[in-house]
Amino acid sequence: MSIPEKPTKAVVSSVEIAAMCQLSRSRFFALVKDGVFPRPIRTETCKRPVYDLELQQKCLDIRRTGIGLNGPVLFNRKSKATAKKQRPKLTSDHTDLLDALKSLGLQATAEAVDGALRELFPSGWADVDEGQRVRQVFLHLQQKK
Repeated sequence: MSIPEKPTKAVVSSVEIAAMCQLSRSRFFALVKDGVFPRPIRTETCKRPVYDLELQQKCLDIRRTGIGLNGPVLFNRKSKATAKKQRPKLTSDHTDLLDALKSLGLQATAEAVDGALRELFPSGWADVDEGQRVRQVFLHLQQKK
């Protein structure tokens, strides 16, 4: 996921701008406190602190270029070694499906579930009801035992 070029909303909250900059809330707030990112504004219509289009663009430019309001800033990236050690992430469908199968007493691997889904639903399973999907995969994997 890359940093967006331009903001899409008129105003966003601090949490939203932190997500747009791909930073955690706590890290973003610390950088605001340190003067790297601009402080939010408060409008009369909205009591919450917000970032208007201009401030959003400043924040995105700072994140993209690494030059903050008070000078250069470094943003950490995950190293390639760390990324290789992590397990591949499953889609939420697979995670939910694995949890459902586990609650039914069936231990299955993500690969087995993925294979069963591809075999049972060759044209895709996105539009299949979740309960039906769990039932079909459960029965399919039970027969394979």
